[in-house]
Amino acid sequence: MQKKDEIYIFGHRNPDTDSVTAAITLSYLKNKLGLNTIPVVLSSINLESKFALNYFNVKEPMFLNDVNIKVKDLKYTKNYTINENESIFTSYYKMQKAGISKIPVVDSKKQMLGIISMKDIAKAQFEGNYNLVDTSYDNIIDAIKGKEILRYNDEIKGNLLVAGYRSTTFIEEIKLNNSDILIIGDRHSIIEYAIRNGIKLIVITGGRSIKEEHLELAKQNNVNIISTDYSTLEATKLFSLCNNVTTILNDRKVLCIDENEDLNNFIKIANKTRYSYYPVIGKNGKCMGILRFSDVGYDNKKNVILVDHNSYEQSAIGLEDANILEIIDHHNIGTIGTNMPINFRNMPVGSTNTIIYTLYKENNIDIPKDMAGLMLSGILSDTLILTSPTTTELDREIVKNLSEIAGVDYQKYGYDMIKAGTSLKGKTIEEILYTDFKTYTVDNKKIGLGQIITTNIEEISKDIEEYITLLNDVCERNNYYFVTLFVTDILKNGSYLIYSDRAEEILKLSFDLPKLEQLTFVDKLVSRKKQMLPQIMNQMGED
Repeated sequence: MQKKDEIYIFGHRNPDTDSVTAAITLSYLKNKLGLNTIPVVLSSINLESKFALNYFNVKEPMFLNDVNIKVKDLKYTKNYTINENESIFTSYYKMQKAGISKIPVVDSKKQMLGIISMKDIAKAQFEGNYNLVDTSYDNIIDAIKGKEILRYNDEIKGNLLVAGYRSTTFIEEIKLNNSDILIIGDRHSIIEYAIRNGIKLIVITGGRSIKEEHLELAKQNNVNIISTDYSTLEATKLFSLCNNVTTILNDRKVLCIDENEDLNNFIKIANKTRYSYYPVIGKNGKCMGILRFSDVGYDNKKNVILVDHNSYEQSAIGLEDANILEIIDHHNIGTIGTNMPINFRNMPVGSTNTIIYTLYKENNIDIPKDMAGLMLSGILSDTLILTSPTTTELDREIVKNLSEIAGVDYQKYGYDMIKAGTSLKGKTIEEILYTDFKTYTVDNKKIGLGQIITTNIEEISKDIEEYITLLNDVCERNNYYFVTLFVTDILKNGSYLIYSDRAEEILKLSFDLPKLEQLTFVDKLVSRKKQMLPQIMNQMGED
């Protein structure tokens, strides 16, 4: 659960090295400036990013599945349950104190058993069996403010009797046994009669004392005794509340809600069921408390900062329901809109980390070696070691500065990092496609552009028919106009094209190719942002 002052910082849904490192380096900066931020990733990170994190000994960011408001984010009544062995009396006062008319009943492991309500208690008072007692010695002490005189049993079950007749009538006509529970004042002859019959429990009312000889006799017969200052009438009225909550437990029409349920899904469920209260279930099935539907609100939105992207399609699921506080990006302006003005830092540079470096300088925050190493990794990754056409003079200047702080030769380090990330061993073709895959909307058509970097095209070409089948299948399943995978070889400084059927004509025109077939190599085509996407967009706009 996100705390109220916490801010999640994350990149796009299929995080590359620039995206992962930008989340970490910006989080470090923001925390130095007094905020409480947490860097997160929206899916597993690639081998290249792992190499960078391991090299500079930085922990991998936490995984965040989505930013939807969850039930656990709501201000429901937490730690609000009653144990199955507690009394109706205790449950009544817990409900009264919380101002809630229902309370979940749980076992010793906090597993949900059912629920009881004020209505259930009232019904038991009017319609219940007053003679039946099923409780514990401690519950009785608690409910009638009793004092322990003699205790032989922790569990008290039996039939309740009140000495309402004259002593001779009671002794002559009332047959007692070891399951009877007697409420009585100072009628000593009846007390002696009850003890000799070995009843379960005697409750002495009005603060009266018991004779010493009767006390000794009770010890011989193992009779439980409790005294209370309440009158016989008062004690009798309270006694039905001494019973365990399980005696009036409602285990029907109880709908529990998982704490990880999306708020929108919960509202749909609540509108159908029309219940007022919903027990909340957490990890290992434990009951965490209760949610009152009337208290549901939207003031628990997650606070987020976006790096390396600014479109809903590439961001976290549920972003529409989050509070976007800031965006740091170096891509074209996307689809995200906000209700309030925010800080939006967008610069035409080769990497998001280039922008973050400038933020460190603007705020006079020293850059430690590990943060310098991660910023350097992000820039080298996105600019293909400063060879991409997206590279700017600012990128080159910052790389030089960061290399000195990080203590590395940026060319050697960059090559080792990218080489570590090009291994396709053990990956399925679908995993390879989605290693760095982004969705764009062009002229109301959805297209998908994936990019993979390798120095060994044979790893891809041997499975080319499977790749083509996958790309066509992805198009059909996800309603893409077309999908293309660019296989970039940094040593040859160009990319091979693999594409779905509908992409052929557009790609041929976009990259001015007289002839196009699967795995055609396009020289100096390495940047999706500055070459691949713009040229495709221009061509589609002309169609």
